Amino acid sequence: MDTLWAPWRMSYMKKLSDPPRNGVCVFCQKNAEDNDAENLVLYKGKKSFVVMNLYPYTNGHLLIIPCNHTADFETLDQECWIEVWHLLALCKKVLTECLHPDGFNIGMNLGRSAGAGISDHLHWHIVPRWNGDNNFMPVLGGVRIMSQSLEDCYAMLLPYFKKYKPQ
Repeated sequence: MDTLWAPWRMSYMKKLSDPPRNGVCVFCQKNAEDNDAENLVLYKGKKSFVVMNLYPYTNGHLLIIPCNHTADFETLDQECWIEVWHLLALCKKVLTECLHPDGFNIGMNLGRSAGAGISDHLHWHIVPRWNGDNNFMPVLGGVRIMSQSLEDCYAMLLPYFKKYKPQ
């Protein structure tokens, strides 16, 4: 069996085990603050919100996050579940209209060993995908090529989320 080495990944994994800033969960902090543009928060509902991933796999990689700080999805109430599923559908719709991907990866990682970067606060990933978007650069070059800055992508997506926000 061949082995592919990605040593750059270790510094990222070590960073994930760092304690939260000032003892506060980064997701809870983003939801509580009133600076959505700086925090890249695209949409706030009653029970959950949408934010851009700071470490995206592709352009437009979004997170859907319950407001309730929990690592156990069994503790979410029905209203939260309904809103999370609504936001997953909304994110897919917005990303389709705005970025025109060929497909999506949608899911969650439960627990650090399963790949959760922030394991104490549930969140779903929605990753737009394009034919041919996966290449050799992350493995061989230790870099991920992003075609657009997070801020530019935020500015591009925000009007679409505002268009579909209930009044």
